[in-house]
Amino acid sequence: MAAVLDAIWEDRDVRFDITAQHMKTRAGEVLIDCLDNIEDTKGNNGDRGRLLVTNLRIIWHSLALPRVNLSVGYNSVINITTRTANSKLRGTTEALYILTKCNNTRFEFIFTNVVPGSPRLFTSVIAVHRAYETSKMYRELKLRGALIQNKQLKLFPQEQMCDQINGVWNLSSDQTGGYVLGFKIDPVEKLQSTVKEVNSLHKVYSASPIFGVHYEMEEKPQPLEELTVEQPPDDIEIEPDLQTDAFTAYFADGDKQQDREPVFSEELGLAVEKLKEGFTLQGLWEVIS
Repeated sequence: MAAVLDAIWEDRDVRFDITAQHMKTRAGEVLIDCLDNIEDTKGNNGDRGRLLVTNLRIIWHSLALPRVNLSVGYNSVINITTRTANSKLRGTTEALYILTKCNNTRFEFIFTNVVPGSPRLFTSVIAVHRAYETSKMYRELKLRGALIQNKQLKLFPQEQMCDQINGVWNLSSDQTGGYVLGFKIDPVEKLQSTVKEVNSLHKVYSASPIFGVHYEMEEKPQPLEELTVEQPPDDIEIEPDLQTDAFTAYFADGDKQQDREPVFSEELGLAVEKLKEGFTLQGLWEVIS
């Protein structure tokens, strides 16, 4: 299963202006909700768009120019909250703030529902992200977890017991910053048949992974393929040097891309990153809460 998880980027990354192919759901990814008339207030203020909520990420794309889009994986999310924002289409209104961290860079996203009176923007994203956070055992390696109860394996929903092999030695260990799983089974014929069985199960799982994120809407959305619009080719060429501008507007700390130097904080009694001018520790706590 590790090989499959390594290839999955949808829930891990924050990506900008992805291709139509990358906007499509991968194996095991399910579209949970679709919200029209959503504005990307921080990066594309004044532009109506569509927000797609899957079990791995949220996708926003402009309705006028679908190649202008975002893909935000739930594993990169640090905090989700609601605050007021200034929208060109809606004015001052309550918006959804999402703080993320990807590759040591923090990004902030602000989404506003252009049509008033619909709380789904908040309820769908927050509820699905919570379902993702509480189902990490489906997707991550867990050591010394509470897996056994009354000498029986506690199965997850949609999990099945395929075989039980006794007399297995655990040879797993930490190596070069990672964790290598190793098991010894005697006799060698039993080891070979077990390897064959595990490989077969892994192949079946890879075709349709179960990520464990379960949340159902009362109304089923259309398939993602029917909601995405292919952008017709044109004669406009995008300069490579301008590609970095696509995410500059989303930096969570203005144009900061690297941590500032540490300074001693008398208030906390320890070294902290130097605050941006005009900010206080008390103010930061209020934002986080």
